[in-house]
Amino acid sequence: MADYETLRLERSGDVARLTLNRPERLNACPPAMADEIFAAIRDLGDARALLITGEGRAFCSGADLAGGRDSSQSISGGDRSYTVLQQSYNPMMAALWNLPIPVVTAVNGPAAGIGCSIALAGDFVIAGKSGYFLQAFVNIGLVPDGGSSWILPRLAGLAQATRMMMLGERIYGEEAERIGLITKCVEDDALASEAGAIAQRLAAGPTKALARMKANLRQGLQCDLNTALMMEAEGQRLAGSSEDAVEGGKSFLEKRKPVFKGR
Repeated sequence: MADYETLRLERSGDVARLTLNRPERLNACPPAMADEIFAAIRDLGDARALLITGEGRAFCSGADLAGGRDSSQSISGGDRSYTVLQQSYNPMMAALWNLPIPVVTAVNGPAAGIGCSIALAGDFVIAGKSGYFLQAFVNIGLVPDGGSSWILPRLAGLAQATRMMMLGERIYGEEAERIGLITKCVEDDALASEAGAIAQRLAAGPTKALARMKANLRQGLQCDLNTALMMEAEGQRLAGSSEDAVEGGKSFLEKRKPVFKGR
């Protein structure tokens, strides 16, 4: 795995751990960080699950309006915003959303703006009680981006998405779980262990089948029933031809726990 300036990418067994690492800026994400996240997603090798969290007391406080080290990358003006979204943030979000392995996000502290989008791109979103999700664009006269207008209504419904985007209210962990925005809220001191345990469990699962489940779930949000039935049949054909499916069948007959290898 490569070295990064704004991230740490580490490997523990079959789990890759990506830590946003600008704690002095509450892990605010300039275009350079978005580019590194995009590169890191392509640098996971044969990892079977990805865990994303933030260093220090924040997950990610949003796009870095100061631009980090390079002031020429600051986000100022509509044309500049359009350019950096198209060149950096949008490719990162598309790559993260479409990653074929399970993604767990552990939300410590604020997940605001693009940080909210990154957090909610997880298949399993675990937040500490002090963690919160925020779309504050309305407070500075801008429009939410990072795919939030697509992600939020699909997770929490149109009413809650409208509230978050138009009122700019913080949604803390417990409420986020209650409205279906996230998977689970836990005590702050249990966040790392809870998220890590889920990532380890997913990494030990039938990787090919999980990839098809993930693709079918996300495509199923925007297709009709007949298309979904066809996707499931194709997914079953692919997963059923895997070594893990053979192992699953054998373990069932032998009344033992399966040992999946991701093949």
